[in-house]
Amino acid sequence: MRTESGFRSNPVHCLAFVLLAALLAIPCAGAQPYPQRPVRIVVPVSAGGGVDTLARIIGEHLSVTLGQRFIVDNRPGAGTAIGAGIVAHATPDGHTLMVSSSSFVTNAAIQTVRYDPVKDFRPITKLTTNPYIIVATPSLPVSSVKELIALARTKPGQLTYASSGTGGIFHLGSELLCVLAGVKMTHVPFKGVADGYPAVISGQVNWIFGSPISALPLIRSGRLKGIAVTSAARSRYMPELPTVAESGLPGYAVDAWFGFFAPAGTPAAIVDRLHAGAAKAMAAPEIGRRMEAEATTIGVNPPKAFAAEVKAEFEKWRGLVAKADLKIN
Repeated sequence: MRTESGFRSNPVHCLAFVLLAALLAIPCAGAQPYPQRPVRIVVPVSAGGGVDTLARIIGEHLSVTLGQRFIVDNRPGAGTAIGAGIVAHATPDGHTLMVSSSSFVTNAAIQTVRYDPVKDFRPITKLTTNPYIIVATPSLPVSSVKELIALARTKPGQLTYASSGTGGIFHLGSELLCVLAGVKMTHVPFKGVADGYPAVISGQVNWIFGSPISALPLIRSGRLKGIAVTSAARSRYMPELPTVAESGLPGYAVDAWFGFFAPAGTPAAIVDRLHAGAAKAMAAPEIGRRMEAEATTIGVNPPKAFAAEVKAEFEKWRGLVAKADLKIN
């Protein structure tokens, strides 16, 4: 058969041309732009707190830079386990993400949940970090962790500490102190830290882990007594407070952190793009000023480094739970 150009067509040549065209088209089809539709950022706690605020900051920035809406979806319940479970089982295409505190890791260490914090997530970046402050009722006759431990040894099980609920970082961080010190103190869980403060102020409970933004005003007003910070080094926001480690428990370190996550299996190109966007958002001067006011340090780091931190955190708390035989009541 002769074509209009005068050349005879060859079925084999035609088939080869079609296959070549198809192969050349594959990379183009796979390199689809991201995001292709609105992106959901799941926040596994109620609206209004620090995690929710950070998620909205990140979402607003990414909406502008990536050209699609990033919508915060608050899914509280079961100590962050409900929201984390949603993200763990979402399609790993970058359209369902999570901003969470470390509580989703500690919860998985102490109870059965629908996700593995290491295997089911792809960390994008840590966003912020800060120590907790151990604060005590003013009437408690101690002024340091060393004195608190000494008093606990004379009254096994009689001293009490409050937390925001069983299995959270406030609970496990306090229990870690007891285990390392070899003392027994009684846990009194509340629905949140804000509910625990009045009990400590009144003397119904002896002490509690507090976040800097909420605890510092109570310390400065004399309503609570600052004992120590839980980080490995002293905080520049409260340098007068010693660390737990230098107060009698070498090696003790517990930090609060908020992080940005995608489901495991999310392509590296998408994770890298989200990391770059989050890092740029957190570098904005107004965000720096806001974090400074809240005694919080911006802690953006690469995905691989953050993944290693999450794994180490999970192993640390899982080991504590086993050693202390902790259980959800």
